[in-house]
Amino acid sequence: MSTLLVKNAYVLVTMDDGRREITGGGLFARDGVIESVGVMQELPGAADRVFDAAGMLVLPGLVNSHHHLYQSLTRAVPGAQDVPLFDWLRCLYPIWANLDPASVRVATTVGLLELVKSGCTTGFDHQYLWPNASRVDDQVEGARAVGIRFHASRGSMSLGEKDGGLPPDSVVQDHDTILEDTARVIDAFHDPRTGSMLQIAVAPCSPFTVTEELMRDSAALAREKGVRLHTHIAETKDEERFTLDRFGKRPVEYAASLDWLGEDVWLAHAVFVDSDEITRMAETGTGVAHCPSSNMRLASGIAPIAGYLASRVPVGLGLDGSASNDSGNLLAETRQAMLLGRLSVSPEIGQGPQMSARTALEMATRGGAEVLGRNDIGALEPGRMADFFTLDLGRVEFSGALHDPVAAALMCAPVPARHVYVGGEPVVEDCHHRSIDEGRLVEQHNRLAAELMR
Repeated sequence: MSTLLVKNAYVLVTMDDGRREITGGGLFARDGVIESVGVMQELPGAADRVFDAAGMLVLPGLVNSHHHLYQSLTRAVPGAQDVPLFDWLRCLYPIWANLDPASVRVATTVGLLELVKSGCTTGFDHQYLWPNASRVDDQVEGARAVGIRFHASRGSMSLGEKDGGLPPDSVVQDHDTILEDTARVIDAFHDPRTGSMLQIAVAPCSPFTVTEELMRDSAALAREKGVRLHTHIAETKDEERFTLDRFGKRPVEYAASLDWLGEDVWLAHAVFVDSDEITRMAETGTGVAHCPSSNMRLASGIAPIAGYLASRVPVGLGLDGSASNDSGNLLAETRQAMLLGRLSVSPEIGQGPQMSARTALEMATRGGAEVLGRNDIGALEPGRMADFFTLDLGRVEFSGALHDPVAAALMCAPVPARHVYVGGEPVVEDCHHRSIDEGRLVEQHNRLAAELMR
């Protein structure tokens, strides 16, 4: 059994039920599980590993609830820089059709490395096309090198252009192939235990890429296997019109008709929903992955986060695709959520209260854990995993902001995490990953990106 003592934090942010922030605080963990949190007099005086956090802000590890890691290969692609979602997808689908196992594996490693260096300790990914024999297995292999908790999904697209969908027929799969491989992936990789490093979700892509039959059968399979469900809903006005024109239903009503509401479901974006739909989501415990930067980058709209929070809809933060965000920095995304939340206006709901730094941090930690269905991460309190990161308050970016270092984490410019621990083990030290040769990885990633474009 190994023990860890974190001591002397300038401030330790717990995100526990009391939202305690402990000046001069620390924590004690055994085998990766926190046993006690408090001021130093309340903690054991020794441990196998002692980490002195003097001069640092200690925060719970951030939780990313929506991403497309493979898209890190197609950032800033000409032709996809200044267009809305549907045109953006039409530009990129033919490029993504060239993905293969190596590019999926390396993109996963790069994307998760970028995440963990921003303080993220748990990441969900939504890959929904699997060309050229690429599989979830390739993502799992790519994730192992990073040491992050990884929630992968067996995403899918089954509604091609010939059947009225958006994607070209070359990147969709048939119904039975999708379900058979989804069952295989769950059986091979899903670990539901406390402290799990790897879990699987069932994740058909969206109403405009997947048949109604596959949506229903995916929900049934997920519940049979005891895993969670995820999809895109109401990201743009185009998508809202698509569900109204094709199915005669608003987006959330359409999801409900397919058994896609419930405590085991979280929806990406959910921008164009009305107050009745928010109420329906709150009543069923359906969660949301809020992706502010992507929604701004594609000019999609502003999600009604004030309404969600007021109605107690579970809300986590998502970076979305590395090609619709062009960044994998979750701390920066948390800041973006705070800033955009101050502009959020809905005709049905009205102006919400200003989004505070602490509310945004809560979405990025406890909120993300809730939408992923986990009660063992997202806070620093006894019984949860020792997943945390530190920010060096001695950096010039924080100079003059120590009146409130917790708010400064977002009010000031985002900085790299100095240290990141997952399950009580160091993954990033002094802003560098402990084992990954970053230069070599970036060189390999850039080569694969160039080949993909060719």
